[in-house]
Amino acid sequence: QVQLVESGGGSVQPGGSLRLSCAASGEGLGPARCMGWFRQAPGKEREGIATIYTGGDRIYYANSVQGRFIISQDRANNLPFLQMTSLKPEDTAMYYCAADLFPARCQLIADVYDYWGQGTQVTVSS
Repeated sequence: QVQLVESGGGSVQPGGSLRLSCAASGEGLGPARCMGWFRQAPGKEREGIATIYTGGDRIYYANSVQGRFIISQDRANNLPFLQMTSLKPEDTAMYYCAADLFPARCQLIADVYDYWGQGTQVTVSS
């Protein structure tokens, strides 16, 4: 069983930046997997925003964050970071880290991910 824990959320003004981290515990995370960041705002569906293949750094972004957010990984444990810049009020949401252990390819589709964290809140407001 794998447990994921996000950190780094908070409240910022528009144009600000935050960096999210994802920690993991438990058994089962192999070295080659997809690690994704998702977000969900109240009343909206969960949205995949960035994913990285830890075995080769293949990265995909949603159009909504392309050019503003950067996903990277800690090489020691292949866990993802999400650097968020130029934040907008519409980025306000709960942000989740997720792991897809058996990817055919990395996708921004929530249903293919096997493990999820509890989320960290990001609020962008003036």
